[in-house]
Amino acid sequence: MKIEHFHSYTILVIYYFLSFFVVAHAQDQSGFISLDCGSPKNTSFAEPTTGINYISDEPFINSSGVSNSILPLYRLNLQQHAIKLRSFPDGIRNCYTINIKKGTKYLIRLSFLYGNYDAKNNTPKFDIHLGANFWDTVKVEGISTPSIREIIHVPLQNYVRVCLVNTGTGTPFVNAIELRPLKNNTYEVDQYVSLAMVDRLDIGSTTNGAQRFPEDVFDRKWGSFQDESVWTTITTSLSVESNEFLVPSQIMRTAATTINSAPLELFVTASDESNRFYVYLHFAELEKLKPNDSRAFDIKLNSVNLYKNCVPNYLSTNTIYSISPFTGRLNYTISINKAWNSTLPPILNAIELYSLIDLSLPETAQADVDALTNVKSAYGVNKRNWDGDPCLPSNYSWVGLNCNFDGSDPPRVTSLNLSSSGLTGEISTHISELTELESLDLSNNNLTGSVPDFLSQLSKLKVLNLGRNKLTGLVPAVLVERSKDGSLSISIEGNPDLCESFPCKKNKKSSKVIPIVASAGGFVILSIVVVAIILIILLNKKKRAAGVNDDKSAYSNNFQNDSFEFKQRQFTYSEIVKITNNFERILGKGGFGTVYHGLIDNVQVAVKMLSASSVQGFQQFQAEVKLLMRVHHRNLTTLVGYCNEGTNLALIYEYMPNGSLDTHLSDDSRTKVLSWEERLHIALDAAQGLEYLHSGCKPAIVHRDVKAANILLNENFQAKIADFGLSKFFPTDGGTHVSTIPAGTPGYLDPEYYMTHRLVEKSDVYSFGVVLLEIITNRPAISRVIHERDRGHITQWVSFMLANGDVKSIVDPKLEGNFEINSIWKAVEVGMACVSKKLNMSQVVIELKECLALELAQRHDYNSSRSVTDHHSVNDEMLSLDLDVMITESHPLAR
Repeated sequence: MKIEHFHSYTILVIYYFLSFFVVAHAQDQSGFISLDCGSPKNTSFAEPTTGINYISDEPFINSSGVSNSILPLYRLNLQQHAIKLRSFPDGIRNCYTINIKKGTKYLIRLSFLYGNYDAKNNTPKFDIHLGANFWDTVKVEGISTPSIREIIHVPLQNYVRVCLVNTGTGTPFVNAIELRPLKNNTYEVDQYVSLAMVDRLDIGSTTNGAQRFPEDVFDRKWGSFQDESVWTTITTSLSVESNEFLVPSQIMRTAATTINSAPLELFVTASDESNRFYVYLHFAELEKLKPNDSRAFDIKLNSVNLYKNCVPNYLSTNTIYSISPFTGRLNYTISINKAWNSTLPPILNAIELYSLIDLSLPETAQADVDALTNVKSAYGVNKRNWDGDPCLPSNYSWVGLNCNFDGSDPPRVTSLNLSSSGLTGEISTHISELTELESLDLSNNNLTGSVPDFLSQLSKLKVLNLGRNKLTGLVPAVLVERSKDGSLSISIEGNPDLCESFPCKKNKKSSKVIPIVASAGGFVILSIVVVAIILIILLNKKKRAAGVNDDKSAYSNNFQNDSFEFKQRQFTYSEIVKITNNFERILGKGGFGTVYHGLIDNVQVAVKMLSASSVQGFQQFQAEVKLLMRVHHRNLTTLVGYCNEGTNLALIYEYMPNGSLDTHLSDDSRTKVLSWEERLHIALDAAQGLEYLHSGCKPAIVHRDVKAANILLNENFQAKIADFGLSKFFPTDGGTHVSTIPAGTPGYLDPEYYMTHRLVEKSDVYSFGVVLLEIITNRPAISRVIHERDRGHITQWVSFMLANGDVKSIVDPKLEGNFEINSIWKAVEVGMACVSKKLNMSQVVIELKECLALELAQRHDYNSSRSVTDHHSVNDEMLSLDLDVMITESHPLAR
């Protein structure tokens, strides 16, 4: 196993040969799940062309759907499982639940062939979900045109849930669902992301048909591809030994090569610049080379070297693939070029191309799913959308449920409302398995029997409504006590044979005794809440009064902070429309959504609206609201308010008129060229914001997405850290790290965190170091265009350029030499120490203050007659500071 680093798109080469044992089991269908959708319940058959065994899909669906067949006109040359289909004209989301082996990597494939089954000649468009996550949109292009959606995915539960979602543009349907277990050490990507198949091609194929099982033991479908205008074919009748990817020998026995040793090129077109791709190139030498012949080639992506001097093995598969995605363009050229020392042209036997899709929304906790499934079964609940994941996506959460979701842990059900649902029989014991329930409403049904003791075990239950049923006997004593102390509000009216205590007095008053007590308890709670609010207000006033001298400049230079300090509140969507003047002015766009300019009481704000297509938007929205309601610091953006109204989610921030740092480091002539002193102030501001998150907050907070685009500048060019949607709270129990799925932006993401999934506070330090080097050099974190001696990542480039000891060679030319050289040297050392994670943020702040002091001292010495403009109100007292005495700030705890 050999790893070559030529660019941010790292390439891994595998020379791994499998034993005869694996090949001997090539016909094994162990673990295969093949559903013929639309066939009767007990159907089973072996597909004649492949020998694959199919069964009916009926046992795997919650709603029956409608069984259909494509019209005879379109059945020519079709495999048997493509003839039938199941459509879902009723309901918004209809799901298949398929039991699998948790933690196993699967190829999951859905097939769609319309075939005018409904005689409407109207091809539909609909969405498919995998669990709680959006997978793709299926747009059937033609009546007889098949569509395939295929994904490589590792389920984290002991089942997968495939859902078809009606988006109002046609009835969803599916012909076949197929799952194939893969080897877990192939197609490796991060947890919570999966690979969607873009293309899988047998290059140089001598046949026009697709190949799959039994030739491919994983039942991958291989299309044929040959460009006869510039390529020619090499073939062999001998067997080609496979590696761990088990590409069939039949595929590898053909290869394409070029005429006249020209490059062998393939082209990839992305639908969006944010698309992320993985490529797998399979090679095998098919010719027995003569003593004086050699075949070697270089692989490039858009003229960037990915792998040099690749020499394919004779009759043995080599696979070269990317272990990090390539992204940021609409068009890519994969070029395989003859190496300088090769006598023969390049070859390629097969290629696989996948796009990365984010499946990070966790499904509802398994215990809650099981409990709800059992409750649904026990009562025969037939609510319109009780299918799929109960809590997510939020647009499709089950009617009558509320869930809590903090963006990292699985959602838990906190409220269940089955009022007026036609329930009969006793209260189901499965309700007790919903251990996070805070509210339970079973009113207006025909429930019988007693109030079970297990309801007392729901320790978080605050509201229990059992009114207007046919319950009998005594209310459990524990529930009665909780109602009396005000911790639980119970309603039992309308149950004439249900009593609080023995003997039961059957009169009108007795049936309402608990609601009365509960009301008294509610009054007690209300009194406690009022007193608590008063105490909190007084305490905050005391803290603010005491903290004026500790952090006197925190809000003194920012009117918006003064205005909004205690105005974080929830806005309605109609208010958002008014604030933005009907979304008149766009400030920017990102993965979360679009940011609009707004006014609240004639004060400018920025309104970030969540896009409906943002997979992670909802969890990041919740995370950001929760965090920014707790923390305050002059170098963190202020949250003014938010909107959480149905699908309309918005975050409202203070307006930062000078935009983000990255725009001022661009080549845009419209932006102000920042002086070295201004850049140091910005770096120091950002460092102080991060220091506060790491050291001033209890528990500490790791930002996880520190980059130039997330450092915003106000009217005075004061910098503030923004975008806390990926932030994580650090353990308070002395833990050294948090195990979590890597998140962040390529180029800024700490490589150690990416490889180990161990998040530490210094992961932010690494990212800040990259930003500091950007500030110094005005180069991006990852260069888009790379020359032979250039290095892709900014840290590699800085190291390379500093090899001759000339720091001026890396400084932004726009500064035109206007800087104190020792200040530059020290800043570079700080940046490199950050990416080596040798410093913490408190140390970084101290070092940057020294850098600034060096620069200011130089300005003071050589420009004493000139007034120094300082957007942080740096006064003469600061200019006269002894350079050996640095002032550190005290930070308030998060609130």
